[in-house]
Amino acid sequence: VTRRAGLSTDQSVQWESTGQGDYSLEPASKTTRGTEVILHLREDQDDLLSGTHLRALLRKYSDHIAIPIQMKKADSEENEAVNQASALWARPKSEITDQQYQDFYKHVVHDTEPPLAHMHVKAEGRLEYSLLLFIPRRAPFDLWDREHRHGIKLYVRRVFIMEDVDQLMPTYLRFVRGVVDSNDLPLNVSREILQHSTDVQAIRVAAVKRVLSLLEELGTNQPETYAMFWREFGRVLKEGIGEDPTNRDRISKLLRFASTHGNSQDQDVSLSDYVTRMKTGQDRIFFITADSLAAAQHSPHLEIFRKKDIEVLLLHDRVDEWVVSHLAEFDGKSLESVAQGNLNLGTLADESSQSPITESEFASLAERIQKALGSQTRLVRVTSRLTDSPACLVSDNAISRNLERILKEAGQAQPSFQPVMEINPHHPIVEKIKAEGDEERFSKWSQLLFDQALLAEGGQLDDPAAFVKRLNELLIVLTGNQSNIWTPGS
Repeated sequence: VTRRAGLSTDQSVQWESTGQGDYSLEPASKTTRGTEVILHLREDQDDLLSGTHLRALLRKYSDHIAIPIQMKKADSEENEAVNQASALWARPKSEITDQQYQDFYKHVVHDTEPPLAHMHVKAEGRLEYSLLLFIPRRAPFDLWDREHRHGIKLYVRRVFIMEDVDQLMPTYLRFVRGVVDSNDLPLNVSREILQHSTDVQAIRVAAVKRVLSLLEELGTNQPETYAMFWREFGRVLKEGIGEDPTNRDRISKLLRFASTHGNSQDQDVSLSDYVTRMKTGQDRIFFITADSLAAAQHSPHLEIFRKKDIEVLLLHDRVDEWVVSHLAEFDGKSLESVAQGNLNLGTLADESSQSPITESEFASLAERIQKALGSQTRLVRVTSRLTDSPACLVSDNAISRNLERILKEAGQAQPSFQPVMEINPHHPIVEKIKAEGDEERFSKWSQLLFDQALLAEGGQLDDPAAFVKRLNELLIVLTGNQSNIWTPGS
């Protein structure tokens, strides 16, 4: 690299370096004022002299420098400006139209659709910086790759420094696109410097708060737009409950879930909505986690809640297990899974139209079923949570059975927890089992109860063929056609 600079013909100097760490400085002969920078290329790098390539480099790194950069036109001695020489984010918001914001977004993000929303902030004080951030209308194909390229471009005094700056935005907001321009960072800033810069951390904190404020405004004043956002990016935003404890309360108000209220399949119920609909005397937010919406909607654990018209949140995204493990309460109301532990509805438990049955009355039956199932269950007990199903499986452990399945599918070794099976003493099948005197058939009925309960909660049977065979045998017994049992070769 050779650089010649001078104020006059007799005050010129030449600085030269090969890029190996040293340089030379000596007087030079220069007939004009100003600075000349001459780059010497290797013989195999002539493609860098292409006008098209040079223009692309200038637009990428210097498009928003206030000073115009000129080049000779192709096949002409006439000069033309290569860069825009104007930074949109540096201009007052009152001078920028929505169309200009949209055009800038498409130019920077390379998107064909306009953004869903944007925010433009210019901060002055100890730190001076500008934020021009956008929320896309559609999720990118690599959204679920947590290591994917982030969408924030960093400028320093309107000079492009680097793109995909993950230090300026947390992972759970990786869908945000736009630019951050700082007047305080050095032009030679590196990713290592960004990681330890207190100025960068201050900009990051402010940027996160601004984005959350934008989402809050959409959720309050533009619910239809927020619904579009949630469909595309809601599951990503949920990650913030565990990743960002500082803003957990704000993020929790932005969450949306499906619920038993209205039986809508859309995730359009906020925790605030749920709290306003809580019944008199209800002090907990009830939820259920499952691997699909259908499994959650038809879970036997919801039966008593449907009967008493108590709303239950239906959490069927995998990230929901992460959410409820970090979100213990909302608005002073604790979150409680309807599929864990002994169900205690407190003051919501009213008189039942069914005849009251004490657990001691069915203690011997529970012991017989427990013995028949062996190590498959830790305990069998009577429950009041069921109205239509004969039995269900619950967990008395720190993690839910749904989370246990997710971790197992992910290849993460987990201790095997035996579930608790709860039986409905009013169900005809349970009454049938209670009266069964044949121990072999009793064992088959007990196993059938367990398998049905496992399937109802979205689990998988170890031996589906044995389940079908056992079910067929018991159906034949119930229909009174024992003599017609089919055997191979008959």
